[in-house]
Amino acid sequence: MTKLLYFAWVRERIGKREEEIDLPAEVVTVSDLLEWLRDKGDGYAEALQQPQVIRVAINEEHVDHREAIAGAREIALFPPMTGG
Repeated sequence: MTKLLYFAWVRERIGKREEEIDLPAEVVTVSDLLEWLRDKGDGYAEALQQPQVIRVAINEEHVDHREAIAGAREIALFPPMTGG
């Protein structure tokens, strides 16, 4: 099981703060995960319609979308940061 955490408007659109998921074997990279999640329902599709803008952390370390997710205990999805 992998814990997925959602922040800011990603959380609002998906409708939950976190969830525990058994990821299928074909989900190997962050990019694969974002694509797989988009098919889970309307909220996911809306939150991840532009996956390239989503920032991701694996086990509290920010990673590139090409990063492998094998062994990840926790994966967090963030919208892009805004200045201010």
